[in-house]
Amino acid sequence: MKTAIGLMSGTSMDGIDIALIRTDGRGKVERGAALGIAYDAKFRDRLKQALEEAKAIRQREERPGTLADVERELTRRHASAVQDFLKKNNILSADVDVIGFHGQTVLHRPDQALTVQLGDGALLARETGIAVVHDMRANDMAHGGQGAPLIPAYHAALAAGLPAELRSGRPVVFVNIGGISNLTCVGTGGQIVAYDSGPGNTLIDQWVEAHAGIPYDQGGMIASEGHVIAGLAERYLENPFFSASKRRSLDRNDFSPPAGADAGLEDGARTLAYVTAAAVLKSAQHLPEQPGAYIICGGGRLNRIIMRDLTELALREEATVVSAEAAGLDGDAMEAEAWAYLAVRSLKGLPLTFPGTTGVTEPVTGGVFNAALGSPPSAAD
Repeated sequence: MKTAIGLMSGTSMDGIDIALIRTDGRGKVERGAALGIAYDAKFRDRLKQALEEAKAIRQREERPGTLADVERELTRRHASAVQDFLKKNNILSADVDVIGFHGQTVLHRPDQALTVQLGDGALLARETGIAVVHDMRANDMAHGGQGAPLIPAYHAALAAGLPAELRSGRPVVFVNIGGISNLTCVGTGGQIVAYDSGPGNTLIDQWVEAHAGIPYDQGGMIASEGHVIAGLAERYLENPFFSASKRRSLDRNDFSPPAGADAGLEDGARTLAYVTAAAVLKSAQHLPEQPGAYIICGGGRLNRIIMRDLTELALREEATVVSAEAAGLDGDAMEAEAWAYLAVRSLKGLPLTFPGTTGVTEPVTGGVFNAALGSPPSAAD
């Protein structure tokens, strides 16, 4: 068993999720403390600019424009977050074996085997005094995979501990609704199938920020005042992504928010909430077995309109929908927990991805290891 911290900064770019677990990297998982630290508006704007500048990248190591500066600041913010987390929970850095560091995805082009996550693993190891594993997607792509999703290995470990009523002889699907949504189906025999399922919160976030000046639709309040525009919803759901025989991973730029003339604020938010839910069920049609339960994780589970639409759509297939918390899990911390779990698997040379999750040619491990070179600097330094 190893003690690991996971750090996640997702496509919503809203902040850093931190979680601690103890695990053997296989079936044993003991979940610990978790913490979320929000980015300030100014830094979120820098990350948005980084997304634009990253479009010029042709080789993974390139950092055009301000990307190198943003990468350093992002890494130092993560280091500060780790130190705050340790202090708050009375944990010594010496008691943590490894940090799993996701970084910030600024470019993901699986068809070109190109993925870029800003984050300097060596700098984080120096700043925290804890060994770091980062860059866990690249090796999958080098072996023919899509580089995403990586969380399914952790979902499979969690599935065995779910309440019996959620494992009623049919597969269980974990759905993570972040900026992009992805799903993991854990079959009755333990087999894993996973892939990105469509736009998550990113379209709603972009829509309400552009039209209401706020970063997201808290709880689905704006959407609750609107109506679904059927034609607009169908435009999204008829995207070839949903009907393609081969599943592929998504970049947040693969789907764009509606034009301002397409809808008013409330109807736009309502329609995009429906699209988020319907995309999950439409993508689930590619699974080898019909699911019996959907466990919803990530920020999207807090949008009651998305959850209501998911519940109604799943009911048509005699499946249930529950939040991560209703299943005894932590929907905010799960991705960060997964990165901690994957870091331990990386240390042990265990596979992070599989043919059924990313399309990789064979199960492969991944990640770059950065040793802790002494203690972190003191405040006096």
